[in-house]
Amino acid sequence: MSTLYSYFRSSAAYRVRIALNLKGLDYDTVPVHLVRDGGEQLKPAYRALNVNGLVPTFLDGEVNIHQSLAIIEYLEEVHPTPALLPAGPLARAQVRALALDIAADIHPIDNLRVLRYLKHELGVSEAQKNAWYVHWILEGFTALEARLAAQSSQGKFVFGDTPTLADCCLVPQVYNANRFKVDMTSFPRIAAIDAHCQTLDAFRRAAPEAQPDAE
Repeated sequence: MSTLYSYFRSSAAYRVRIALNLKGLDYDTVPVHLVRDGGEQLKPAYRALNVNGLVPTFLDGEVNIHQSLAIIEYLEEVHPTPALLPAGPLARAQVRALALDIAADIHPIDNLRVLRYLKHELGVSEAQKNAWYVHWILEGFTALEARLAAQSSQGKFVFGDTPTLADCCLVPQVYNANRFKVDMTSFPRIAAIDAHCQTLDAFRRAAPEAQPDAE
């Protein structure tokens, strides 16, 4: 059985949990607490698995993969059904681009280590740190909402009527937005997609509050 090193509130680990659940794959979860004792991800035992000191890390036999999107793409190739990427090259590129709008443009700026640096090294206040977080979600969601609204055919998910890699990225980011009390009224399409995803067991079981290390 494969193993996912995860933290219940990690957006990147959340993405992988969704993908594993959508594909119906069993896996063991090993919690890595990102805050306790200065962060378990920075300890030598975990660094031996992932020198970046980040979660998730995915083990599948002798395979060790880091980076959430690389893990999901690996799952897609090894377990192609149900597919998380559409069939044609253009559609696949479009889904990857939408996923990267979140995973590359929003999430890294608001990652825990960035927030820690802002607060502990640059001395910003808690309110300023939270304002930073919300600002970049609003910037990213404004562009994403426009892209989704401009799609020629709008399905129940980010791209069509089946969940894709893009939905694996969107739902954790909406969770973060809600956690930081972002006003979602300007993003009706994003909110509707998230609401539909929440009707599926694969998404509900991947949620932070459903994890063994939830606090």
